[in-house]
Amino acid sequence: MNESVVRVSNLSHRYSVQWAVHDVSFELTRNGIYGLLGANGAGKSTIMNIMCGVLKQTQGDVFIKGISLGEHPVEAKKHIGFLPQQPPLQMDLTVEEYLIHCANIRLMPPSKVKPAVGEVMEKCKVSHFSKRLLRNLSGGYQQRVGIAQAIIHKPDFVVLDEPTNGLDPNQILEVRGLIREIAEDRTVVLSTHILQEVQALCDNIWMINEGKVVFTGAMDEFDNYIKPSTLVITLASPPPITDLQSIPGVVNVEELGLTRFRVEFTDAQEVTGRIVEASVYKGWNLMEIAVEKNSLDSIFSELSKKKAKR
Repeated sequence: MNESVVRVSNLSHRYSVQWAVHDVSFELTRNGIYGLLGANGAGKSTIMNIMCGVLKQTQGDVFIKGISLGEHPVEAKKHIGFLPQQPPLQMDLTVEEYLIHCANIRLMPPSKVKPAVGEVMEKCKVSHFSKRLLRNLSGGYQQRVGIAQAIIHKPDFVVLDEPTNGLDPNQILEVRGLIREIAEDRTVVLSTHILQEVQALCDNIWMINEGKVVFTGAMDEFDNYIKPSTLVITLASPPPITDLQSIPGVVNVEELGLTRFRVEFTDAQEVTGRIVEASVYKGWNLMEIAVEKNSLDSIFSELSKKKAKR
């Protein structure tokens, strides 16, 4: 059995009288990207902060490379890199000055600081901005520097809390590529409320809702866990909605606009074929037909119901 990189056991945390996290357990034993998915307020950031030693849990234990984070925090944190939601940047420093400062905070030997700074700037593609003040960087490059400070000491375990939040589409793609590179020789936990980010990056996932784990498994398993049950269609010459509702296999039809409809079905393939056939024979002029993915809220709701029934 592989050595555990991270082991979280029966983790619970309470703010005042309300439990933000309740009885969460998991173990990570290999490199790769693990997704922690949950809506805002689900308890993700609380779990991240506890795993990184920023917050002391009410109950439970966290072990990093077998080291108790509660009993030996300095030793355990040597193996942790953390990028919180707001990168902890000091805007009046240059990129190089800031990363030197971060290396010193990590208690790196003085002889290794300069080489480590150069290496991490190159990896995160910010070397050409080494003398620029952090405040004068774009949001995407500030995020790259935030990631650089998290990996400068070569930790075994890297936690990234909403790393693409607020970035434009091009910046998101660049940061995703960087995260994949980091995960080649490290264990990365990516926390997000955006389903697409998990689908684009993660090998495995666990889903949090109201402070509890409602799903854990491989990404492929998650994608197939809840099958879509609706189609979205666009008809240039739409019929009365009752005509769509009368198609065999159609459970319900919702009008989304003058020409767009959401069709709930029992079997996607059969209903799709019947809609296409009806459109041809009745002159509805079908312009679009697509299986609609479940919303994150609906997935949370369904998984929570299944968890409650166990």
